[in-house]
Amino acid sequence: MSAAAPVIEAKALNLVFQTGDGPVQALKDVNLTVSKGDFVSFIGPSGCGKTTFLRCVAALEHPTGGTLTVNGMTPDEARRKRAYGYVFQAAGLYPWRTIAKNISLPLEIMGFSADEQASRVERVLELVELKGFGNKYPWQLSGGMQQRASIARALAFDADILLMDEPFGALDEIVRDRLNEELLKLWKATGKTIGFVTHSIPEAVYLSTKIVVMSPRPGRITDVIDSTLPLDRPLEICDSREFIQIAHRVREGLRAGHSYE
Repeated sequence: MSAAAPVIEAKALNLVFQTGDGPVQALKDVNLTVSKGDFVSFIGPSGCGKTTFLRCVAALEHPTGGTLTVNGMTPDEARRKRAYGYVFQAAGLYPWRTIAKNISLPLEIMGFSADEQASRVERVLELVELKGFGNKYPWQLSGGMQQRASIARALAFDADILLMDEPFGALDEIVRDRLNEELLKLWKATGKTIGFVTHSIPEAVYLSTKIVVMSPRPGRITDVIDSTLPLDRPLEICDSREFIQIAHRVREGLRAGHSYE
């Protein structure tokens, strides 16, 4: 029996932006394989191409060299087949729509029936622990709750892939820890493949089955770390020797990235 095809696969991926000041290489020779059910964090300095890579997967940017497939398709084909949900840095909720109506928006656009919309909204609200908040408006929720609603919206049409661009970066550490715990529970409950951009070494180590360390622009991968942590991860695991060793390797990978000319 052959191994399952990769969910995301990049080979010699390059992206050059043409600007008024000349060409800017955002990604250079990126090779990466993401398997079904992986939780992959991308970490590196600002401007290293973490978000750019995610945007390429989502067909929001288009590579200028190499190949990139999503579920064996081009990113554009995967977008048309609604293969992924995307969670941005800001929750991006419409203030005039209730939380339930914000979550159902993509379902409305896709033409789901009212009954199916209501059923899916109820299910994802429970998944992100917002049951009972569907009739609230975004301004009535905390920042962390708004981000959970944004995640629920991305989950509503049940795509196999969830792309998350530093969704907890603006939150305080206590709220961030809580949402990291909830995200792990959600990942285990749904079996989604997750691509997650972060600037936080502890967050990357705590969440991931695979950590992709990137160099300053032009963005290269300096290390890909397969986590040896158990899938059940109480926050106390952050104090363990194994966690600290993985964090040290991530830090060394970030330092190595700065050695490129």
